[in-house]
Amino acid sequence: MAELSSLFHGFAVALSGYNIVLMFVGIVLGVLIGVLPGLGGANGVAILLPLTFTMPPTSAIIMLSCIYWGALFGGAITSILFNIPGEPWSVATTFDGYPMAQQGQAGEALTAAFTGSFVGAFVAVLMITFLAPLVAKFALQFGPPEFFAVYMLTFFSFVGMGKGSPFKTLAAMMLGFALAAVGLDTVTGQLRLTFGSTELMRGFDFLVAVIGLFGVGEILLTMEEGLAFRGQSARINPAVVLETWKKLPRYWMTILRSCVIGCWMGITPGGATPASFMAYGVAKRTSRNGEKFGTGQLEGVVAPETGAHAAGTSALLPMLALGIPGSPTAAVLLGGLIMWGLQPGPLLFVEQKDFVWGLIASMYLGNIAGLIVVLTSVPLFAAILRIPFSIIAPLIIVVCAIGAYTVHGAMLDVWLMLLFGVVGYVFKKLNYPLAPMVLALVLGDKAEDAFRQSMLFSQGSLSIFWSNWLVGSIATLAIVMLFWPLLSAAIRKIRSGRIEAFEQERE
Repeated sequence: MAELSSLFHGFAVALSGYNIVLMFVGIVLGVLIGVLPGLGGANGVAILLPLTFTMPPTSAIIMLSCIYWGALFGGAITSILFNIPGEPWSVATTFDGYPMAQQGQAGEALTAAFTGSFVGAFVAVLMITFLAPLVAKFALQFGPPEFFAVYMLTFFSFVGMGKGSPFKTLAAMMLGFALAAVGLDTVTGQLRLTFGSTELMRGFDFLVAVIGLFGVGEILLTMEEGLAFRGQSARINPAVVLETWKKLPRYWMTILRSCVIGCWMGITPGGATPASFMAYGVAKRTSRNGEKFGTGQLEGVVAPETGAHAAGTSALLPMLALGIPGSPTAAVLLGGLIMWGLQPGPLLFVEQKDFVWGLIASMYLGNIAGLIVVLTSVPLFAAILRIPFSIIAPLIIVVCAIGAYTVHGAMLDVWLMLLFGVVGYVFKKLNYPLAPMVLALVLGDKAEDAFRQSMLFSQGSLSIFWSNWLVGSIATLAIVMLFWPLLSAAIRKIRSGRIEAFEQERE
């Protein structure tokens, strides 16, 4: 088992004193981000990315991934105690978590949520450990047509499987492609869309864009909403934890189903939010106490948290093995890897073994650290919500500005960050998704290079994307994903028509 040997080597890398400290710092920062409604894992990683510039890449990615785990854990605290989801994927947790808190069972609900999260993430990391090297080995056979087909599948999957309007997804993606095209053409060496500005020769920096879009945009939105928090208090002690752990094995099938749903939604670009709702819905439908869901059922807390964490963690598999992010946070982490000079994809498992296996080992350790931190410090983090947002917001804006300035030491980046912040605010007000835009900004130039190289090989013929079974099947699947909203609407119409015809026959 070469994977186990590599994993043990990864534990040796991750278990250095420096990395363990960064792991706990990342978890604490992540939980802080998670309990502040609206900030979210992607926003937190984007804002804090500049802090890691001076670190070795392995330590930096360990800290950032732990921020992500912490944010995943932290979202449950506000959902259960305050009925305010700290993260979009925690919305389903409020359905049964907050009623439990009102009934004086907040400690039990929090323990179930954290334990479910831990199990979901653990199963997803197991999958990454044994599946990612196989996917990467397979992907080593890829050439430019195969890579372009995979990029196309990723872009079109956001259109086909996104929860919002496909037209808005396409519009956001097109804007991302336009921004990615600014600067130097890597194939011909020509300047594009710089309009004579020397500052724009290097293009729009990914980090400046995500800090503005995610960080500043969310702060503007939160300031407009004027948040005020009033919630339940909670104390978690060993007796409550042990008593809850005794009850959880009876929900083993719900947990297993939620893990499968989460892993699938994480690998595809479905993401943690649809996974949490789907896991909750399936649990409600299949449970003996399904009709009681929404009144404070432990099973209704475990299912969405397990699904969300499995999805959030497994989203890193396509990022590591193929260089394709499965979630907005994975897209931000992908940009960080590129900034550190690492190229995510199949060669990463060959050229950067210490980095890859150190990261995978840190996922195991980070989740254990996260579980310990949240179980021991819930009242502390809940107290942070009582600090006025008028004090927290300016601090976050200052951190964002410092982060943007440190990218190139240029004031223009700070102004661009604010501009992207306004764009992010408008996007959120109009319900345009940010993730497709960020994805296009990160991968747009790579997809363009792969497409142009493919066209050079085939002398301009698009048939190269159906030249063998591998690239042909990926390209065909991508086309199906693009038109999936139309296909699914047509299927629904045919089905409803048949049901109506059947009912008319019965009458």
